[in-house]
Amino acid sequence: MKPGDTVAIVCPSGPPDPLRLRRGIGRLEELGLKVVVGEHVLDRGAGPGAGRSGGPLGYLAGQDAARAADLQAAWCDPAVSAVVCARGGYGAARLLGLLDWDAMRAAGPKVLLGSSDITALHHVFGVELGVPTLHGPMPACTPISEEPGPEPRTWEHLRAALFGRALPVCGTHALVEGRAEAIVAGGNLSLLASMCGTRYHPDYAGKIVFLEDIGEEPYRIDRMLTQLLQAGAFDGAAGFVLGSWEGCGDPYPVLADRLVPLGVPILAGVPVGHGSPQLSVWLGALGVIDTESCSLAGRFSNEDQAR
Repeated sequence: MKPGDTVAIVCPSGPPDPLRLRRGIGRLEELGLKVVVGEHVLDRGAGPGAGRSGGPLGYLAGQDAARAADLQAAWCDPAVSAVVCARGGYGAARLLGLLDWDAMRAAGPKVLLGSSDITALHHVFGVELGVPTLHGPMPACTPISEEPGPEPRTWEHLRAALFGRALPVCGTHALVEGRAEAIVAGGNLSLLASMCGTRYHPDYAGKIVFLEDIGEEPYRIDRMLTQLLQAGAFDGAAGFVLGSWEGCGDPYPVLADRLVPLGVPILAGVPVGHGSPQLSVWLGALGVIDTESCSLAGRFSNEDQAR
C-alpha cells in the first residue's frame, strides 16, 4: 500500500464502540490513508432469529446478511486497497456461506486486516482466494484506539506491514530449537478448533502454524489442541509460533506437552494476538522461524501477493 490509498472499515463480528472506532479511523488517516466506512458497521443486536426466539443477538454487529454485504462490497470495490475489520468478538464464521467467492476472486488481491475472531476470514480467504492476509491490530480495539496515542511498537509494525516493509517479530524463548521456512498460517486457537469437521477443516501440512488465544484456561487449551491433533490438522506441520495468551494462566506446560512431541521448531512468547504490544504478521506468506535469533521473519513481497 501507499499513502493516499483507500481502506474500507467493515465489522464482520461483534459491534464496535463508536468512540474507539472514531479514534482508530483517525489513526489510519494519520498514515495518509483515505478511510470509508461500511453502511452497517454501527448496526448491532440483530440475528436471523431476533424477535422470534428470545430477543436480539447482542453480540453481533447487525444481521449476518448486512455484515456479509459490507465485507463483499468493500472487497469488490476497485477503489479499495485494504479491508480493515473494526474488531473481533464473534460472528465472522457465520458469514462464510453468504459470500460470493467467485465475485471476490474476480476482484483480485488486496489487504485484509484483523485478528481474533477474524481468524475465520484469514483461514477461508486463504482457501477460497489464495491471498495473504494481515493478522494485526484493529481500529476499534486497544492498542490502536488508545489515548493519547497508539502503542508505539504496535503502530510501527502495522505501518511497516501495510507499506511493504514487514518487520520481524521476536519471541522470548524456544520450546524446540531449530529453523523452519514455510507459509505461515493459523490464528486464534478457539476459532481454528471450531472449524474442525467443517468444509474448511484446517490442514497445516508443510506450514508454520501461528497460535494464540485469550481467556482460556489451560485445560481448555489442552482440549482444543487435542481436537486439532486428533483431527490431523497439525500432521506434517513445519513449525509453530506461539503468540500471546492473555488471561490464560500459564499455558506453556500444556503447549509443550501437546506440541513438543511433534519434533518441529517452536518459537514462544511472540507478542502477536491479544494484549499490548500487538504486532502484525502476514498469514499466507512465507516466514522463517529461527530459534537462534528467537524470531519470525516474514518473506512477504508484492510478488507473493500476486501469486
